[in-house]
Amino acid sequence: MNSPRALAAGRVTLIGLPFDENSSYLRGASEAPPLIREAFRSESSNPYSEGGIDLSAPGLLADAGDVAPAAGETMHAQIESAIDRCLRRDLHPIALGGDHAITYPILRAFGRKFPNLSLLHFDAHPDLYDEFSGNRFSHACPFARIMEERLVGRLVQVGIRAATAHQRAQASRFGVEMREMRDGPIREKLAFDSPLYISFDMDALDPAFAPGVSHPEPGGLSTRDALSIIAGIDVPIVGADVVEFNPTRDRSGLTAMTAAKLVKEIAARMLETLPLLATA
Repeated sequence: MNSPRALAAGRVTLIGLPFDENSSYLRGASEAPPLIREAFRSESSNPYSEGGIDLSAPGLLADAGDVAPAAGETMHAQIESAIDRCLRRDLHPIALGGDHAITYPILRAFGRKFPNLSLLHFDAHPDLYDEFSGNRFSHACPFARIMEERLVGRLVQVGIRAATAHQRAQASRFGVEMREMRDGPIREKLAFDSPLYISFDMDALDPAFAPGVSHPEPGGLSTRDALSIIAGIDVPIVGADVVEFNPTRDRSGLTAMTAAKLVKEIAARMLETLPLLATA
């Protein structure tokens, strides 16, 4: 059965961002949005979240389609504009990437509406490089740009297991709360006191659960680890992205189904928590 809490019907929307120009190693993530949608709607599963919310119920979850592909800064501007239009309509997007560079223009739009936003970042990598191979907008750099511009008040990273010395220095510089895999599993609820955005890089998961990524890093989170963290969030989740699924590396289709599962559970938790904005 559904949660007894009133749901934010009609306020959560999917939006595809098919862009991987800033990938540093392999392309392919731009092909992910339609495959995540296909897996999300696959008859191999059903539309119910684990908490009992039927995401296929009329008017509960919208789909804004895909932002038209473009190059470079034009695509960044189009992403920011598309997210801004969603927010102006009181729609809260779950962006289907795309590489992780898309999170920066997304957060530029969110930062204007939510001045005290918190950010929960799932990833094997901190993505805090000041620049990578001469590119300040690389998918290895979005969180440096986000923190430089103070688009969020707090950044918590989980699943980290490939931090370089430079990125550790950047984390210290920006006050990033880095929860590393070497420190053991997260057993407590992650506490936040302001509206929250979730950015989920599929390589946060161990390659056993999500092999279809460009940068597989053994020793990661299980799917259940990630879902438990998401289920424990008790502040309004105002937006999210699921990025770095690379279909060219996903021969079995497992990663597409895992990405769709994450989208399903994030959407359900958004629908449950968004009504809290009225009391925040």
